Amino acid sequence: MTFKLLTAALALSLAAGWTTLQPSPVAAQEAEAEAPEVVEMALGEADAPVEVIEYASYTCPHCGTFHENVLPRLKEEYIDTGKVRFVYREAYFDKYGMWASMIARCGGEERFFGITDLLYEAQGDWSRAGSDVAVAEELRRIGRLAGLGEDRIEACLNDADKLRALVGWYQGNVEEHGIDSTPSFVIDGETYGNMSYADFSELLDEKLGDE
Repeated sequence: MTFKLLTAALALSLAAGWTTLQPSPVAAQEAEAEAPEVVEMALGEADAPVEVIEYASYTCPHCGTFHENVLPRLKEEYIDTGKVRFVYREAYFDKYGMWASMIARCGGEERFFGITDLLYEAQGDWSRAGSDVAVAEELRRIGRLAGLGEDRIEACLNDADKLRALVGWYQGNVEEHGIDSTPSFVIDGETYGNMSYADFSELLDEKLGDE
């Protein structure tokens, strides 16, 4: 999926629709605090010889296909064997993708990739549920399926400071690496477009052969 970079103001305005779905406007009324740290979500050994950074959106069908068909094989052959460190970075170009990101990160590092799998597996259901209210409820359902409590889900979705931090982080990342579509991959500092497992494997083998 190809997209234009959102300004922070536009990104937050897209996310603002979420506040109408919440039981209380308390979070929106709170004074702005220092932006929280954004945690890098990664699989594999920190000192693996090759680093792969994926830029993806939860509403991107091609990203869903990559996570269903390619990533499991990469994980088995390269990540779990200590050859590759895989980092997942969200790209935002619609409010539903932002909301999904808040749900995925609600589970912390230990649940992030499990919730990400659930989001991609059910992408066609929640992302096209219809109204904002319907999408929000589908995302809450995925959160509950992942074992998150109602209070925790609502707290995460109302975390305006976290959302601001994520938007700023997203903008800095995609500008640094020249990302203009998803999924995109930065492999040892070089940016690549979407590719098949065969092409990915060939490229990784080449990188590993240079080590």
